[in-house]
Amino acid sequence: MTTTEADIKRAHLGVTLSFLCLGLSAGNFVSRIPDLKSKLELSNSVLGLSLLMMSLGVLVALGPVGKSAAKNGSSRTLVIATTALILIAPFVGLANSALTLSIALFFFGMTVASQDVSMNTHGVTLEQKSGNRYMSRFHAFWSVGGLFGSIVGGLFAQAEIGVFPHFVIISLVITAITLYGSRLLLPADSDKHVYSEEDKASKKKRPPLILIMGLLGLAASIGEGSAGDWGGVLARETFGASAFVSTIPFIAFSFTMVVGRFFGDQLATKFGPNRILKVGGLIGGTGLAAGLIVGGTGGVIFGWFLFGAALSAVIPLLFSAAGSMANKRFAGSISPAEAVAMISGISYFGFIVGPPLMGFLADAITLRWAMLVPAVLAIIISASSRIFTHE
Repeated sequence: MTTTEADIKRAHLGVTLSFLCLGLSAGNFVSRIPDLKSKLELSNSVLGLSLLMMSLGVLVALGPVGKSAAKNGSSRTLVIATTALILIAPFVGLANSALTLSIALFFFGMTVASQDVSMNTHGVTLEQKSGNRYMSRFHAFWSVGGLFGSIVGGLFAQAEIGVFPHFVIISLVITAITLYGSRLLLPADSDKHVYSEEDKASKKKRPPLILIMGLLGLAASIGEGSAGDWGGVLARETFGASAFVSTIPFIAFSFTMVVGRFFGDQLATKFGPNRILKVGGLIGGTGLAAGLIVGGTGGVIFGWFLFGAALSAVIPLLFSAAGSMANKRFAGSISPAEAVAMISGISYFGFIVGPPLMGFLADAITLRWAMLVPAVLAIIISASSRIFTHE
């Protein structure tokens, strides 16, 4: 099947809209967590367990959706996953107890993971067919969607509009975008992966390099989760920042994440992913460490500013490299969709273990010095960047 340049451009827009929609959904959900907590009168620990069920749903779905995208094509899987997300999301707003919230979040997590893997797989397919890099910019639009979703969700919360009608409205918006965007995607046959009998015999042995790449994603997600959950706490409780000023470190981190992702593809094409991660990880790690050592709110803002730039390209480059390696070096051992799912699963675990790990370390050595862990992980990413020379 011949894929024309026009097909690539159309599909590029379709995948961009998918990333935007998932970010929009995530941003709206996160913005209403306080309202769900208040409405259901949940303690911090019970809310934490409910959110953990969402993470569990993500992990449960990753393997099956990777196999589905390989067998049926990523575009078909993406449309099904987005449809499921649209239908499931409003049920989160209908929860009337911790139990029903946990159940709704479990299935919500499954649909989020399904869309995430299938749209990343389709993005990898576009890269392979066009010979261009797109993943960093795709992820930038996820960040834009998340930021816009958070603002919209905050406005709905301020207007005291219920969570259920809010999520119904967002689902209708995503439906309209999906009805248009799904028509732009490449046909399902574009990236179906059929295993031969020999492939099936060797398929049990997953390439260790994909596992290593997943661990680099884990290191990045621990850092990203730490910025979101602990950056403001560090500025306020350790250095006495005001309520507004304590939000600036995360704003700085988010800003450089978005900017870095918009320019990440061009930089990776010009300098190579190896050099981008080597230099970026080193600057981000040493910058965050320097900010923590110098101290003060200014030091924290400076550290997170550089750290966001360092992490911005990691996950997109990992997905691109995984797809390339699955198609070339590891053809027959693992499909691009399964490689993406594997890296997603390992990386996502960092968002689960990272925040509580930082909490335990903060109690032991203070939060200021516990934050050196993400800095060290960024330097490890830099030192491990040589694996991309074999992409």
